[in-house]
Amino acid sequence: MTVTKPLLALSGLLAALALATASAYAAPTQFPLTIDNCGAKVTFDKAPERAIGLGQNSAEILLLLGLEDKMAGTAFWPSKVLPQLADANAKVKLLTVEFPTFESILAENPDFVAAALPSLMGPTSKVAKREDFEKVGIPTYLSPSTCLSTDKVKDQYGSRDQLWNMDLLYKEIDELSQIFDVADRGQALIADFRKREASLRAGVAADGKKLSYVFWFSSPSPSADAYLGGKNGASGFIADLLGGRNAIDADAEWPTLGWEGIIAANPDVIVVASLDRNRWELDKPEAKIKFLNTDPAVSQMPAVKNKAIVVMDGQAMNPTIRTIYGAEQVAAQMKALGLSK
Repeated sequence: MTVTKPLLALSGLLAALALATASAYAAPTQFPLTIDNCGAKVTFDKAPERAIGLGQNSAEILLLLGLEDKMAGTAFWPSKVLPQLADANAKVKLLTVEFPTFESILAENPDFVAAALPSLMGPTSKVAKREDFEKVGIPTYLSPSTCLSTDKVKDQYGSRDQLWNMDLLYKEIDELSQIFDVADRGQALIADFRKREASLRAGVAADGKKLSYVFWFSSPSPSADAYLGGKNGASGFIADLLGGRNAIDADAEWPTLGWEGIIAANPDVIVVASLDRNRWELDKPEAKIKFLNTDPAVSQMPAVKNKAIVVMDGQAMNPTIRTIYGAEQVAAQMKALGLSK
């Protein structure tokens, strides 16, 4: 799934990057470097000079690592870049905000492609298969967080057997920073995220009620099934991080469920996504909230009656750099509503 509205400030994160050499030391990369990425071994003879960030999370990680001068282009932006990265992003060529063509990527003469989703670089990709890049000698990298099996769920998003956690994101940051020989910056970025994650966990009251959450990404229409964050995805991680659980017990990364089923799940809190893409009217958080409060059946849910509705950047429902900030958004609103300490 794709998303978003700007999140919380990244000033602490960017400050950590500025002090990378002082706060985190990592040895220079020794080339050739071979990485086992999503079942494929990829070898780099040197740091890339003309990288493509294919997908929002991949592009934003490269920008957070200060690699805009090493980027030949980006593509697939369902939402706006983080505002703190706007100046750096403006230096990088935008191929398209939608799915690019394989030919348009090759036209930039890239020496590396980092992809955020299998739909951008996978067996059923609308862009190209991984082997298509291999045939022309371009090394690739796919986000470890999205290397999912589709055996149980016959859709492109797949399913998870275990709860996603930030370790997969840290692995992605670490490996990308090694590929570009900026490991110090990668370790500083990881240290910032670890600190934020620990702070959120420490803020959960030991004697507090274990609240159940539903994470509503969007719906094509009020009568259609809702796209929800799955039990083991980033949404489930956020619920767990805040001392709760996902009320939707589905292994699928993005299960769809009718409102009868959501009512039966009876969540304590409803998290609605804020999206920039404007594909559907219910991408807008205000449209979601209006529906929740006016639908004859849905409005009778205890969570709605208790006004336990919070808004979160939809991109945080994907396993990305934004997930931790989404958790911070939810935690702040929960505290303001008196739902947590």
